[in-house]
Amino acid sequence: MNDHEKPPFPAQKQPMPGHTAKMTPVPDHGEATYKGSGRLSGRRAVITGGDSGIGRAVAIAFAREGADLLISYYNEDEDAQETRRLVEEAGRKAILMPGDIADPAHCRAIVDRAVKELGGLDILVNNAAHQATFDDIAEISDDEWEMTFKVNIHAMFYLTKAAVPHMKPGSAIINTASINADVPNPTLLAYATTKGAIQNFTGGLAQLLAGKGIRANTVAPGPIWTPLIPATMPEETVAKFGQQVPMKRPGQPAELATAYVMLADPLSSYVSGATIAVTGGKPIL
Repeated sequence: MNDHEKPPFPAQKQPMPGHTAKMTPVPDHGEATYKGSGRLSGRRAVITGGDSGIGRAVAIAFAREGADLLISYYNEDEDAQETRRLVEEAGRKAILMPGDIADPAHCRAIVDRAVKELGGLDILVNNAAHQATFDDIAEISDDEWEMTFKVNIHAMFYLTKAAVPHMKPGSAIINTASINADVPNPTLLAYATTKGAIQNFTGGLAQLLAGKGIRANTVAPGPIWTPLIPATMPEETVAKFGQQVPMKRPGQPAELATAYVMLADPLSSYVSGATIAVTGGKPIL
């Protein structure tokens, strides 16, 4: 989909968490376009939500830049296997680890396995997220609110806390926020609130870890064409998804990959506490 198709898109709806192959059009993760140049040669990375969407695009880019990966995901085995195939095709190691990052013990197990099987940890990409659409605050259950925070922000804390003791100077933590951190969509109240928390968490973390030589940054995407969209939004919203930004289309996952590579690259040694907006021309605060 390198011609960057614009809405309207066909009506489509999927059960959560959604699957790549069932989307029309199928997202572009850089499978045919991303060319590496060794910028992450020998690095070891964990990517949560690495099975599809932004996570898959980052996995492809990191692998083609020379990194070995642990790919954390919930239960989307078919998507995860395809991501592993693409990473291994690039000549790099891909460890798949399904499970629920809302569980603190699972977060610690992800880091432990990465350190054991990759031989260390240099990059943590906190990318996995949960969202759901509601037109009225009364529709948001206590469980839904709490789950959104557990997946989107609590897990980020558990993973980061587990990873930092294994990270050497020059390591990088990259968190996925959203345009919703600065321009919240009212129908995504819980999700948008966690994304604001992620941006604040990253700013504080960058200061806290500077003395250890570990950098922390965030990427603020949106709107991006991933399985989360048809799985969590009404069909009429999906059909016109992306029209609201100046480019009049959603971004493709492949269009975010270079931002994550730049933030992971050891040469970006003075970049910490930053938010990189990938928003199709929509300014963020």
